[in-house]
Amino acid sequence: MSIADLYRSKLVSAEEAVKVVKNGDWIDYGFGHTNPYALDKALAARKDELKDVKFRHCLSLRVPEVCKVDPNREAFWFSNWHFSGADRKLHDQGAMNYIPMIFRNKPLFYRKSLYNDVDVAMFRVTPMNKHGYFNLHCGVAAIRATIEIAKKIILEVNPNPNLPWALGGREECIHISEVDYVVEAESPVEVIPAATPTEIDKKIAQYIVEQIPNGACIQLGIGGMPNVVGTLLAESDLKDLGCQTEMMVDAYYHMYQAGKLTNMKKGIDKGKATFAFAAGSQFLYDWMDNNPALATYAVNYTNNPYNIAANDNAVAINNCVEVDLYGQISSESSGIRHISGTGGQLDFTTGAYMSNGGKAFICCTSSFKDKQGVLRSRIVPLLPQGSIVTVPRTQAHLIVTEYGIADLAGRNTWERAERLINIAHPDLRDDLVKAAEEQGIWKKSNKIG
Repeated sequence: MSIADLYRSKLVSAEEAVKVVKNGDWIDYGFGHTNPYALDKALAARKDELKDVKFRHCLSLRVPEVCKVDPNREAFWFSNWHFSGADRKLHDQGAMNYIPMIFRNKPLFYRKSLYNDVDVAMFRVTPMNKHGYFNLHCGVAAIRATIEIAKKIILEVNPNPNLPWALGGREECIHISEVDYVVEAESPVEVIPAATPTEIDKKIAQYIVEQIPNGACIQLGIGGMPNVVGTLLAESDLKDLGCQTEMMVDAYYHMYQAGKLTNMKKGIDKGKATFAFAAGSQFLYDWMDNNPALATYAVNYTNNPYNIAANDNAVAINNCVEVDLYGQISSESSGIRHISGTGGQLDFTTGAYMSNGGKAFICCTSSFKDKQGVLRSRIVPLLPQGSIVTVPRTQAHLIVTEYGIADLAGRNTWERAERLINIAHPDLRDDLVKAAEEQGIWKKSNKIG
C-alpha cells in the first residue's frame, strides 16, 4: 500500500475517531501547541455518555473544551505537567490537578512508570510529507515516549501554514504507519507575545548581561525576565552566543537577527540552537520553519545536565516566586497555591553550574505589593508553609534582584543570609536581619551595605 493510500485508509472525522475512548481511559493531549482542537471538541460532546475519563497535558495555551463542559469533573478528570495561566485558573477552581516532575524525567515517567497508562494519545501535527512523516513542530518535549506506549494514536492534522516544521535533532516526527486514525481540521496557531518589561526588569537583566562572556551558551526560562535578558543580549557587543534551552522564545530570534547567536562555540550541536518546545510570536514560528540553524530534541536530551555542561560558559536564566534566607528557591507555588511547575529550572541550574565557566541565575523583583497594597519581600526568612522548593539550597547559585547579585555557592548559612539581605528591598532589610538573628544565622559582625 502506498503512503497516500495508507493515509486515506486512516482518515476519519473527529467524531468517529473519539469513539475509541471508553469509560476509565487515560488520554494524553501532548504538549502546548500539540493539544488537539477538533478532537478535544468532539470528545467534550461525549460528556454525558462517558465517565472517569482522565487526561494528561502540559502547558495549555487555551482552556480545553473537556474542562469547559465539565467544570465539576463528572466525566473528565484533567491533570497537567506544567501550568500556564489558563491552567492555573482551572486549578484554582478545582478543575485541574498538577503532576510533579523534573522536566528531563518526563520521557522516563512514560517509559518506566506510565507504560500501561496511556489508552489514547491525541496530538495536533503538521500535514504529512511525501515520506509519510508528520512533524511535532512546537512541542516535541516527551511525545515520542508517549507514542511508544499509547494503545491508540490519533493525529489531528492542521494545514494552517503558520504552523512550523521543526527540524531535528531527533524525535520530531511520527510516521503514518504508527498511527491508528487521522483527522483533518484547521485550527489557529497560538501566539504568545513577550510581556512588556518594567524598569525593574531591565535593571535586573542588565546585572545578568554584565556577567555573560562571549561564546556563552544561553538558556532562557519561561517568563518576561529571561526574554528581557535575551533582548539586551541582542543589543549588546557580545558575539558567538549559543542556545541550548527547553523553550524557544522570541529573544533567540532577535539575537540571531542581530548576528549574536551563531552557536559556533557550543560543545555539542555546534552551529545549531537546540530546544524541546517553542512558544512566542508568529515571526518566531516563521524563523523555526525548516530552518537548519535550529534543532529540536526530546527534553531528556536538551535538559540533561551533562549535555548542558558539555557547553563551556553555559548560562541559565530563570525566574522565581521567592527565596528564603537559607537559599531555598520556590518558583512554582505561593504557599499551597500552585502557580506553574518545576519545569527545567533544576535541570539547567544544575547543568550550568557544572559547565566550565557556567553560571545559573535565578531572578526576582525584591518586593511586591499584596492585595492590600502592603509592600512584601520576595526574600523571606523562611518559605511559607506549603511552598514547594524548586531548587534546593544545595544547588542555589546566583540570585538576582534590582539591588544586585547574591552568589550563594559554597557559602555558609550566615554568609547566605547576609548576601541575600543585601539584595532585598532596603525598606524590608531590618525585618530580615531580625529574623536571621532569631534563626541563628546572623553574626554580630555581619554588615549590610
